[in-house]
Amino acid sequence: MATNASSEQGSREHLLRETRPSAINKSPAEFPASRFTFMSLVLWFDQSNRGTALLSWSVFFLLVVIVPMISHFLLVCSDCDFHHRRPYDAVVQLSLSIFGGISFVSLSIWSRKFGMRRFLFLDKLWDASDKVRIEYEAEIQRSLKRLMIFVLPSLTLEAIYRIWWYISGSHEIPCIINPVLSHVVACTLQLSSWLYRTSLFIIVCILYKITCHLQTLRLDDFARCFASEITDVSSALGEHQKIRRNLRIVSHRFRRFILLSLILVTATQFMALLTTTRASVAVNIYEVGELALCSLSLVTGVFICLRSATKITHKAQSVTSLAAKWNVCATVDSFDHLDGETPTGSMIESQVSPCGNAMDTSDDEEGEGDDDLDNTKIHPIYANTISYQKRQALVTYLENNKAGITVYGFLVDRSWLHTIFGIELALLLWLLNKTIGILA
Repeated sequence: MATNASSEQGSREHLLRETRPSAINKSPAEFPASRFTFMSLVLWFDQSNRGTALLSWSVFFLLVVIVPMISHFLLVCSDCDFHHRRPYDAVVQLSLSIFGGISFVSLSIWSRKFGMRRFLFLDKLWDASDKVRIEYEAEIQRSLKRLMIFVLPSLTLEAIYRIWWYISGSHEIPCIINPVLSHVVACTLQLSSWLYRTSLFIIVCILYKITCHLQTLRLDDFARCFASEITDVSSALGEHQKIRRNLRIVSHRFRRFILLSLILVTATQFMALLTTTRASVAVNIYEVGELALCSLSLVTGVFICLRSATKITHKAQSVTSLAAKWNVCATVDSFDHLDGETPTGSMIESQVSPCGNAMDTSDDEEGEGDDDLDNTKIHPIYANTISYQKRQALVTYLENNKAGITVYGFLVDRSWLHTIFGIELALLLWLLNKTIGILA
């Protein structure tokens, strides 16, 4: 009895954490959002008090509303030569401002309602294993680098285009009083507006990726229990329910943003396609380059969100598959012939595990696209460790309570992406038929 109680306690400890965090780690001050460089950048959109809210909204209206309107209505340069005309500027400015507005409003709501520390589940890391906490902190630290990778290339190309546009067309572009000073100020404001709007959208997408990554780490940590002896099904059940609850929270917080982004990206891209396929508009790099940069930035952000959602859904499904394999291996490797005797070391060594051998022979055939959980080796689990009924109950629960990211109840998995791709392709072909088909 003492041995079983000790084994049960050890299993529970493994499910909850590898090493129990100290009392210091449970303190809320252990994980302040401002300790991360990326989060210090996000805190510029803080709405916690009137002063920061006023400053944040002032910058928003300046760079998302006022500057794009001035850029379009005063600097469109419709009378310039074809190198300096901007027939697609309305689509570019409208697209970036819409997504900048959606992202800013989302950040404002989350900041006021939750605070960035609670929003990123930093207050829930006290019960996580050291491995989860360390990897999650590393993921947040890498986010600033990802933001620069996604934003700086488009900003560099936009800066090159803007500088060339103002220098080569200085005699045609409208100005106020001093042409040089006017063009320098206008170019600076336009580049700042571009950087601000694209960064806003990519920041929200990266925040979504960060929160999904935390749940992926928790799923990985949860799945590791199937590679060892489990004596307490209730601990495994409780840990899985906690993960499912966190996934529901993430889905609920981001569902409007994901749905609006998907719909509006589709709408803006088809608007751009419809504009570029008009017979009266000539298409060249000088005119469509800015539109291409805008489209690439928006599609990249949506791709980050959808990939993060499908990845964690696939990971959750892999956990269910792993649990079923664990149940099979435990059943096959049971010592029925021992008639209740406790297996000795020599008996264990002589007992050949069909699951272990089968997986050893397939190690050389693993593909690069395989999930890590699919290749987890199951150690022999004996019948006297946990009953078949409990194992089967746990597997049945996992099969009927699948975890994953949802958007208004729809599970975001690969089938969902295939459906979206089919709809997008159908709309694309229909639009091309209405434009190029008529022109032909």
